[in-house]
Amino acid sequence: MTENQNPLPGDVRGPSSPYNQATPYGQPTQYGQGSPYAQGTPYPQGAYGTPPPQGPVRPRILWIILAWLLFVILIVVGVAGFAGGLTSTIKDAASITTFKSGEKVNVQLDPKDKPAIYASSDQAGDVTCKVEGDAGLDIRLTQPTASQTIAYGDATWEMVFQIGVPIAGAYNVSCEGDGVRFGVGKEIMGSVGKLVGGTVAMIALPGVGFLIAIIVTIVVLVRRSGARKRAMR
Repeated sequence: MTENQNPLPGDVRGPSSPYNQATPYGQPTQYGQGSPYAQGTPYPQGAYGTPPPQGPVRPRILWIILAWLLFVILIVVGVAGFAGGLTSTIKDAASITTFKSGEKVNVQLDPKDKPAIYASSDQAGDVTCKVEGDAGLDIRLTQPTASQTIAYGDATWEMVFQIGVPIAGAYNVSCEGDGVRFGVGKEIMGSVGKLVGGTVAMIALPGVGFLIAIIVTIVVLVRRSGARKRAMR
């Protein structure tokens, strides 16, 4: 179209329009000086660029470490409890006050310790024993229903009487038997209770600690996985 040619209908371009000169195909479009993209201004970060850094994933791995540390501590406590019960059992069983036939000894007896009289002899024989305390006290001697023997010193001792005293205190014990040595100590079964308690502690405490560690590990890993998935959305 020349300047003398009438414009086509709908053609609003005038002589001063910047679009009178057609841009050749293949040439880049020139933006004005005020365009924010004229100098290659980058897109705002966070909209189309790299997402902002995320905080630490929670719950932290520290909880797993603490749970397994608790498990190790409970193992140590359980083993220590078993060792203490075993030592106490051996000590109680070996605590015997010995005396000869016809001799009287003064000993401290406590009903909670389940005191007993032991005898050591190369051959079987009849024995008689007597326990005396304050006047009016009901003291009983009963034969055990099951055989209980312990090794003490250079001899093997067999329990011959269980001593039933009403209160803790000092008592006089005397026994008679041909060629028999006697001793006052505690029932073996009474001492075994401490060993059983130590065994239970050695098994139960680590078991509880292991269960806690497993549960904490599973919960922490599952929640951390969920937190990562939420952060990627």
